[in-house]
Amino acid sequence: MTSPVSFVGSGPGDPELLTLKAADRLRRADVVLFDDLSSGPILSHVRPGAELVAVGKRAGRPSPKQDHVSRLLVDYARQGGRVVRLKSGDSGLFGRLEEELIALREAGLSYEIIPGVPSAIAAAAAAGIPLTRRLTARRVQFVTGHDAKGTLPSDLDLAALADPGATTVVFMGKRTFPKLAEALIARGLPANHPAILAEAVSTPDQHIHRSTVAGLADHLAAEIGTAPALILYGPLAGDDL
Repeated sequence: MTSPVSFVGSGPGDPELLTLKAADRLRRADVVLFDDLSSGPILSHVRPGAELVAVGKRAGRPSPKQDHVSRLLVDYARQGGRVVRLKSGDSGLFGRLEEELIALREAGLSYEIIPGVPSAIAAAAAAGIPLTRRLTARRVQFVTGHDAKGTLPSDLDLAALADPGATTVVFMGKRTFPKLAEALIARGLPANHPAILAEAVSTPDQHIHRSTVAGLADHLAAEIGTAPALILYGPLAGDDL
């Protein structure tokens, strides 16, 4: 390993979806700073004796602040061992990767980024659908469902998100989807537009709930649950291949 810090995307949760390079970095690590969604069986790839540090953040739960995580990363890297920062899915998608990269750059430390299977791709695979289709689903868009305060971002491009010809994936959106759905329908997206709630993708607790935009909004308004989830809506979300 030539870099003191390896940012490793762990994929959606199934350890068999780790890349070979990701598994190699975990086996060789002296310390692993891991997110909540990267724990469990994935950590079985870490060698005995390596230090495991939980730094995960989950909505509605006590979590370490981002500046604390960044300081830890720099401190461990300066000690000279092999450091892995393990993030769920792909670390470049809504994983606050940039803040940790900046901390390393400012400290004069180098790093490498190892991609992981994005949870959005895994969710579509679990649902048995592609994300694109010629003519009717030519565009894919990823968006976060909450801002730093946990509320629906106020600067979303609702016109783009209400495009019935796009496949849209909403990350971290269970709490705010009822409000988002209301705004999308007001922008012209049909209330019966197909939608999927994909929970705990690729794990033994996986659950795929097929519905419509309005139906899923009603479902989440009544019950959110604690499982990590993605929301996917678009022309292909109604397919049951």
